Amino acid sequence: MPRIVSWFSCGAASAVATKLTSPDVIAYCDTGSEDFDNKRFLDDCEQWFGAKVLHLKNEKFSDTWDLWEKKKYLSGINGAPCTSELKIKPRLLFEMPDDIHVFGYTADSSDVKRAEALRENWPELNIRTPLIDMGLTKAACLAMIISAGIKPPRVYAMGFPNANCIPCVKATSPSYWALVRKEFPVEFKRMADMSRKFGVKLTRIGDDRAFIDEIKEDQDTTQPIAPDCDFLCSIAEQEMVKL
Repeated sequence: MPRIVSWFSCGAASAVATKLTSPDVIAYCDTGSEDFDNKRFLDDCEQWFGAKVLHLKNEKFSDTWDLWEKKKYLSGINGAPCTSELKIKPRLLFEMPDDIHVFGYTADSSDVKRAEALRENWPELNIRTPLIDMGLTKAACLAMIISAGIKPPRVYAMGFPNANCIPCVKATSPSYWALVRKEFPVEFKRMADMSRKFGVKLTRIGDDRAFIDEIKEDQDTTQPIAPDCDFLCSIAEQEMVKL
């Protein structure tokens, strides 16, 4: 019988998708660079699921910082190495040809499009999207998590759009980097120094690329756009290389 594998990402949507599916395996790609409260959320979700979450990790790198230093590359025309090395490769090594993959794409229009793109670009994958099937949005998933007595990852309350790594080098929004500077000043300073060291301008100010330490102190943090980190990031990166 094929395995049903739910891909958990320490976010509310993937948690609800997992709970609704009762999979054979709950898999989590551990980058080593998510906020410490994600571990608490994962533990709470294990209690909710009544099952353990399997951690998948690329043992070549302890975390994103280690990877960036070793690769001497943050993000650019070839994408971001953290996605391919820490999320895509462990997933591809783990999966079996007949697996049924459960993803936490929601009924929000942007997520519906991402799910459609995933099926189009990875036709060999047997994909289930229970949240879309049931019409559940991101807001609904957060409400369901709270109703279950689980406190969402604290980064949501800070204003971050997802519970991914801090920081995300694929983000170009100055509002995102201003929010990182406000809530995670140590990580912001470390990234500002590293990006200067490698000569990588991670943000856009107007139409121009800029170093993150050039963002004004009064930059708003109300729309901190950060990309989701999944199979589609790898697809997008491959497409950018062709341009």
